[in-house]
Amino acid sequence: MDDKHYLQSLISQGEHQQQDFKYRVSDAAKLAKSVSAFANTDGGRLLIGVRDDGHMSGVRSEEEIYVMHQAAYRHCRPEASIKFDTYHIEGRTIVVATIPPADRRPVCAISDDGKERAYIRIADENIVASPVHLAIWREAQSTCGAMMTYTDTISKLLAAMQGERLTLNAIARRTAIARPRVITLLARLIRFHVVQWEYAEQQFLFSLTDN
Repeated sequence: MDDKHYLQSLISQGEHQQQDFKYRVSDAAKLAKSVSAFANTDGGRLLIGVRDDGHMSGVRSEEEIYVMHQAAYRHCRPEASIKFDTYHIEGRTIVVATIPPADRRPVCAISDDGKERAYIRIADENIVASPVHLAIWREAQSTCGAMMTYTDTISKLLAAMQGERLTLNAIARRTAIARPRVITLLARLIRFHVVQWEYAEQQFLFSLTDN
């Protein structure tokens, strides 16, 4: 398959969990959000020089390629792993930036004012990770053994969630358990597949699994 047909095969998939189109790149901090989201989820690729409708407009200058590198290496902490492949199609330059899933998460995007935020990729959107996701990643890197004890506090939390899809704040209110403690418990319960999360109506909802 030649380069043109290869790119057309990617573009025909549209934007999805592991693919995003970028028409122009002028803001490294903004681009870093996509890098963070892919690195913190399942990995993915950015097709740079491609419009939302799939038209290959091309990268306009070397400066845009420089901005891409800035997004990966200066506006992500820790530095994101990223591979750039350049294709020349009918006088246009298309860059495919491939981001693998990070071994250590979160990878945070650094805004121009220095604030760090971690993103995750949900369908074709980059969403700011919830405090529970941050706790899940801490759990994954914990040196503690994979054990869980069902305390009275956990039993109280599970009882409050029975048959419900609740936000983090709703769970804290309903159980009268301190919010930081709820975050820690939800992360642990998700790790052990007792609780699951979903993103709906622009918020994270938590519920018991069907197990």
